[in-house]
Amino acid sequence: MTVNVSTMFITVHDPDEALTFYRDALGLEVRMDVASDGFRWVTVGAPGQDVAIVLSQPHGGRSQTEGDALLSLVTKGSMQAAIFQTEDLDATFEKVRASGAEVLQEPASQPWGARDCAFRDPSGNLVRIAQA
Repeated sequence: MTVNVSTMFITVHDPDEALTFYRDALGLEVRMDVASDGFRWVTVGAPGQDVAIVLSQPHGGRSQTEGDALLSLVTKGSMQAAIFQTEDLDATFEKVRASGAEVLQEPASQPWGARDCAFRDPSGNLVRIAQA
């Protein structure tokens, strides 16, 4: 039996700002963008990869209290969104930095063997990018 990742969620406070980062800076493609009840369900993914990333708003489908608590964690930078891989870390880093994203770490070799960099998305989520 094989189990694969099909969908993951990243909480964002503004879908348009999130798209500027995930679509324009990281190069993910928009697969779905649906408005419902004042919220948007935006799905992005890497071209050629079946994993869907839902950019979800904290109050969509949650109570006001739960949404507020989640939003507080996101905006404090307490949430890690994802670790992406790229074949050219330096070029990807420069593209994302040029987008105006907050740089947390320039490309560096880590003690555990990875070479990676780190940014915050517009909502405050930690996003790491590793050399493939």
